[in-house]
Formats: sequence, C-alpha cells, structure tokens
Amino acid sequence: MRLAFMGTPDFAVPSLAELIASGHEVVAVYSQPPRPKGRGQKLTPSPVHAFAETMGLPVFTPESMKSAEAIETFRSLDIDAACVVAYGQILKREVLDAPRLGCFNLHGSLLPRWRGAAPIQRAIMAGDRQTGVQIMRMSEGLDEGPILLSEVLDIRPDDTAATLSERMSHTGASLWPRALAAIERGGVEGTEQVGEPTYARKITPAEARIDWTRPAAEIDAHIRGLSPFPGAWFEAPGPEGPVRIKVLMSRVSLRGAGAPGEVLDGDLRIATGDGVVRLLRVQRAGKAVQTPDEMLRGFPLPAGTILIPSSSEPPRGDR
Repeated sequence: MRLAFMGTPDFAVPSLAELIASGHEVVAVYSQPPRPKGRGQKLTPSPVHAFAETMGLPVFTPESMKSAEAIETFRSLDIDAACVVAYGQILKREVLDAPRLGCFNLHGSLLPRWRGAAPIQRAIMAGDRQTGVQIMRMSEGLDEGPILLSEVLDIRPDDTAATLSERMSHTGASLWPRALAAIERGGVEGTEQVGEPTYARKITPAEARIDWTRPAAEIDAHIRGLSPFPGAWFEAPGPEGPVRIKVLMSRVSLRGAGAPGEVLDGDLRIATGDGVVRLLRVQRAGKAVQTPDEMLRGFPLPAGTILIPSSSEPPRGDR
C-alpha cells in the first residue's frame, strides 16, 4: 500500500520500521517540528524524524496540520492510508478524508479507558493490572473511533512508563501488517467502543510531586508511572534550603513504620499515610541517577528526617 506515517516519539519508531519491513511504500513521514533540547538548546529532530531520515524517507514537520497549505500538501500525496502513532496533533476532517481508505491510529490503552495524551502513565498510576494496544479508524473525536485490532498486555508490578511503553511499542507495531491487509481487502468494519470513557490528561509538573500522606501502593504506582519522564519528585531539607529529588524506581516495603514522609533508615525507606515505600533509584538536580547508598554518601538524610510536605510547608526537621 502507498502510505503516510505520522508519529513523533520513540514509541512510534517500531511501527514505522514494521511498515517499511512489511514492504509498504511509505511516501511521507510527518512528525512534530524539531525542538530545543539539552543545555545548548540545540534544535533536535524527534525520534521518528531522525529514524525516517536514516531510512531515506521524506519528512514533513508542519507546525499545524490545520493550515490550508499543510492540508493541500497531504492531499497531494495520493495515498491509500495514513498510519498514525502518537503524532501529537489533532487531524481535521479534511485530513482524515484525504487517504483513499482513511487514517488509522495505534493507541496505547484499551479504549475507551484512557483516551488522550498519557495513557501509559495513567494506567500505571491508577494501579491498572492490564492495558493494551489497539488500532482504530480515526474520527474527529479524541480517540473515539471504532477498534479494528487489539492486543492485551499485563502491567507488571515493577513496570515503569519506560518499560511498559517499550513492550507496547513493539506489540503495537506487530499489529500493523494484519490491520492493513484487512483494511485493503475491505474485510474489517471495526467495533464501536463500549463503556464509560476515562481521560489520560497530560501530566503537569505540579502533579508529579509525591504526596507522602497517600498509601504506599499509590505512591509506588505514582513513581513508576512517571519514570523516567517527567519523574516523580519530593523535596528534602538541605543545608542551604530545600533540595528537589526525583525518584525513578521504588518498591512497596513490608517493614517499618513512621509519620508520613519520615526517613526510616539508610535504605531510604520512607513512611507514608499507609505503609512504607523503599526508594531504589533517585536523582538530585544536576546529578546522575544514583542508588540510595550513593546519594546518601553525598547528601545525608538521617533516619528520623521528615521530608518537606507537598503542601510546601516548612520542614519539621529531624526528630
């Protein structure tokens, strides 16, 4: 088939690779424009953009697919279908109707649960035991189209957003050849979504802050769901004021007790509103990711230290 591919992050790269390997003719790749990145704020192409260039594919990076120029360019491609994976732009009806067979989207949840921007993070943060990948026919509504093909995946107790996303990206990529073959034959109508939708709104920086009054299981899910980006964080009392620390991996601990936010020992077991969380990978601002032992050698947090509450009240100091 003659295709356009539309995607931006790492999650979308395996799908593009699968379409190329399956022998489809990818005549254009659309991705978000290069963005400033790193300390030098150098304009950097997205992962999909970079991969497409290595494969010699033409890449389009319009700021908006709503402009008349972008829509006309897309129409002129004369494609059979568009395959969309985490592109990051809403497509108007004129774009959806341009391909001969339509536009199709790979989504990282079991719709209608977790429609929207952050389905993988939200599933882990909510404590879901299962999720999935689905290819759907796109409509103008947010992730509201009929489902063509699905695959269910278990969410493991130690999954982070990164590890789950990696598995889902490859499982989702493997669905494209079957889905496109059925679409080309006209042998798939799609199944309408059933049930009450939930929405995976974009993660905000303020939301990433850890609230130690919550139960340990919820905090652990919060940490893993936001790892590695944007990263759940807390503030600890430092010699020159509060110090922000990200937590990239944790585990619910079966031993220890204390006040919410209290450091219990040198393994960075932290008491919560119900139970204890052990922090396994941490990162101070400007530092590399460290184990608790590595961080505590340069930034001591003695047992009894009370971490700064999420209400931003002054710390109560060591007990």
